[in-house]
Amino acid sequence: MGFDPDLISMLAATGVGVALSVAIERLMVPRPPLSRPAAAWAVHAGIWCLAHAALTLPLGRPWFAAALVSAFWLVLVQVNNAKYKSLREPFVFHDYEYFTDAVRHPRLYIPFLGWAKFSGAMVGVLLAVAVGLWAEESLEDRWDWAGHLGGLSVVALSGALLLWGGARRLPVATFQPARDLAALGFMASLWRYACAAGRLPCVGSPFDFVAAVGPGSGVQSADRRALSTGLASQRARALRQDLPHMVAIQSESFFDPRAVVPGIRGDVLAQFDRLCADAVLQGGLAVPAWGANTIRTEFAFLSGIAAERLGVHRFNPYRALVAGWRLASLASWLKDLGYRTVCVHPYPAGFYQRNRVYPRLGFDAFLDIQAFAGVSTAEPYVEDRAVADKVAGLLRQSGQPLFVMAITMENHGPLHLETARPDEADALYTRPPPPGCEDLTIYLRHLRHADQMAASLRDTLESLDRPASLCWYGDHVPILPEVYRRYGLPSGRVPYVCWNNWASGPGRLLDLAAEDLSRHWLQRIGLMQ
Repeated sequence: MGFDPDLISMLAATGVGVALSVAIERLMVPRPPLSRPAAAWAVHAGIWCLAHAALTLPLGRPWFAAALVSAFWLVLVQVNNAKYKSLREPFVFHDYEYFTDAVRHPRLYIPFLGWAKFSGAMVGVLLAVAVGLWAEESLEDRWDWAGHLGGLSVVALSGALLLWGGARRLPVATFQPARDLAALGFMASLWRYACAAGRLPCVGSPFDFVAAVGPGSGVQSADRRALSTGLASQRARALRQDLPHMVAIQSESFFDPRAVVPGIRGDVLAQFDRLCADAVLQGGLAVPAWGANTIRTEFAFLSGIAAERLGVHRFNPYRALVAGWRLASLASWLKDLGYRTVCVHPYPAGFYQRNRVYPRLGFDAFLDIQAFAGVSTAEPYVEDRAVADKVAGLLRQSGQPLFVMAITMENHGPLHLETARPDEADALYTRPPPPGCEDLTIYLRHLRHADQMAASLRDTLESLDRPASLCWYGDHVPILPEVYRRYGLPSGRVPYVCWNNWASGPGRLLDLAAEDLSRHWLQRIGLMQ
């Protein structure tokens, strides 16, 4: 008595699919080695088997289901390669939102994959669907235990056992994506990150003493003891101050390219250089992002927490806040002192769920793209000039100490979708770069606008009756792959400056990490020891 052909077909499709998944993984950049723990391979095979069984159950076509799972796996690999090329970081579990965000905000995502690759991936998926529907007939007797249903059950049970056994012995992740990818492989690293994402962080912020410090607050006992000693006295001292307005500008992709590319005119950042000369503090800022992932730097500045302390939540800490993580921030600390706290970001409020996150961080108001309705612009995004005007209006209308944090958008990529004007080269270069670096010209155009924004804010703050302080920093270096290929990679540090309108500073140089900047700023103002 031979085996039922439907059972053989199910098992064969699974075996071919698992083998194909390994071959597809070999297309990754960086490519994970085949030598990895048996537990990692068990997780890889287990997840693939379960996905295959889950699709085969409703479709009744095992080879069609295998083609669909393989097509999706290939799309993941292509997205990983595009991300690594632009951001120097492999795809991680938290990046699953790329797929929904690419639909909601296609300009921000699809060009980095490349329209050709995106179209090819879509054609491949559609082709897999068409071939599967036409080339493989649905089984007539799908519920025969000796045939199709028996094979499906074997695959599902095998997948569950492989995943269960492998997950128990899977090595601990470091949450350094390139290292974990090399150690575990793509599938197992995604699984490890997904499991860790379900647990909220257990770390406290230097600003946590203004929040409820107790069970469920997310503050560890060691943190509680530290917070209960020195920080309460700092708050009492701060309450006696003549509170200044405070303006924080997180400037999109702001860094100094003059140190990387020779031939850029020195006056591209003339106004920022003036601020630095009169600063109370300035220097280089180590940020937890490269080319994108703005919220990582944003969160570090507001929370005072280093990315290394967040575990898997370092990739998107805002998701943990939405899930219930309670955390104080610079905004809530200042709000407790009597400040009105406002965030300005000229983009849809729901992006990164900022509309849900900012109230939890202590902001009284969040002005998104709707606050800029009617503002004309020649750029793809709201210009820095309009953001400067919005901040100026808030400051002039405020009758109480105001903390404004503005997160700009003008210099957001993809830069290669814009066109350089013929007259721009003379205004931006003493010696233009070689062909292929047109993105740099676009970047410098927007960088000069950011420089003009810095001058505008300085003028605004100098015209106020109340003392006011400005903290300006970049969120990450820009995506300029061809420029970096020709001239070398920048360090990844971005400049920052802290400037007060009541007295010029010595322009003191001090390199900092993003999580330390807000506290140093408060110290220079006199609000924190």
